[in-house]
Amino acid sequence: MKIVFFGTPEFAVPTLEKLLLNQEFEVLAVVTQPDKRRERGNKLTPSPVKNMAIAHDLPIWQPERIKKDTETLKKLKQLDADAFVVVAYGQILSQKILDMPKLGCVNVHGSILPQYRGAAPIQWCLYNGETETGITTMLMDAGMDTGAMLLKATTPIGLLDNADDVAQRLSVIGGDLLIETLYKLQQKEIQPIPQDNAAATYASLIQKQDYGLDWSRSALQLHNQIRGFYPNCTATFRNQPLKITASFPLGAAYNDELPPELQKMLQKLPDLSQISGSPGEVVSITKGVGAIAQTGEGLLLLREVQLPGKRPQSGWDFVNGTRLTVGEVLGNGS
Repeated sequence: MKIVFFGTPEFAVPTLEKLLLNQEFEVLAVVTQPDKRRERGNKLTPSPVKNMAIAHDLPIWQPERIKKDTETLKKLKQLDADAFVVVAYGQILSQKILDMPKLGCVNVHGSILPQYRGAAPIQWCLYNGETETGITTMLMDAGMDTGAMLLKATTPIGLLDNADDVAQRLSVIGGDLLIETLYKLQQKEIQPIPQDNAAATYASLIQKQDYGLDWSRSALQLHNQIRGFYPNCTATFRNQPLKITASFPLGAAYNDELPPELQKMLQKLPDLSQISGSPGEVVSITKGVGAIAQTGEGLLLLREVQLPGKRPQSGWDFVNGTRLTVGEVLGNGS
């Protein structure tokens, strides 16, 4: 089967790798986003998908706007591919492109459709506290993740999983599911299922204001925000921004979610029922563990933080390095 692969971030790499390792498929070319300038050194940096394509000597096309790039459109048409595979490419494909391959354009999407259509399904899924997510393959149409569904695979979400953890797991699941989808599509063993638009939810691009932590929210809500938008959620500490990159809501309802090493940690904590404060206030510090902050509802353990210009550090190292004291107040992020 002749394939053209469209993808850009690390999430798409395992799917491309699966195609390249399978002799039943021939990847004719890779389409990825143009190289981007990164903050440090302002050097042009290729996408992870481009790096994989270079390693396998594949033709690489990087149009600024694929719908308007007549040269790329011409080359795509000439390839006469059986299928286009699209994984987090980052540009909308026109109907003209969608109509080119014989079997259609197959998208690997990081949610259980029709829930979480859009650009950031994994992040918003965690933010909303979902306990399960998955991959859906679909035949693309001109809408935003509205095409007919082909196959699905699911995975549970643990309370300590962050967006990177879930994305890594889903990227591997997506590669396997894509191979199965292409086989069954070619053999006409799949009946595409239209999505129920009434059940659809939308996962929009994350905006800068989404990263700001508001201590009046509950400990569980803040924890879900921190792991969903990892590693960028911020509070303020002594008039400086403070990233909080890992946390844990304290309480009997959550304890079973902890691995054994963190179960031992809980034994060091004081009687939390006797502790309270104002939202954002550091109400307890436990040696070897870290600081506990009051929220609008419940207590939040700060497991990992990052000060400006510093590497991420454990909650206990943060306490030691800043000489944090009980009674100090963390402000809301912006």
